[in-house]
Amino acid sequence: MQIELLKSKIHQVAVTEANLNYVGSITIDEVLMEAANLIENEKVQVLNINNGERLETYVIKGKRNSGVICLNGPAARKAAVGDIVVIISYCTMDFEEAKSFKPTIIFPKNNRL
Repeated sequence: MQIELLKSKIHQVAVTEANLNYVGSITIDEVLMEAANLIENEKVQVLNINNGERLETYVIKGKRNSGVICLNGPAARKAAVGDIVVIISYCTMDFEEAKSFKPTIIFPKNNRL
């Protein structure tokens, strides 16, 4: 049996930009991506603590050490600059393997490690 579970989580970062005139996605500082074990184009769920919005999109690599968290395209309507979000990715694996799997969870301060 295959189950879906938490793979990666960036817990509580601030949205630094919202770019409505972009094709779509979320831009994340490359350092945060690496620390959270996320790769470019990976599907993520974005949870907005300020307004309760939840959305799914994909990751674009942002400039290293910039602290950037930018919602692009339609996602830009779901958050304002300064909103606090949680970014989550999931994976699918065998039930037995999942019992010992440990997700990568990071807790940045001011959008930096």
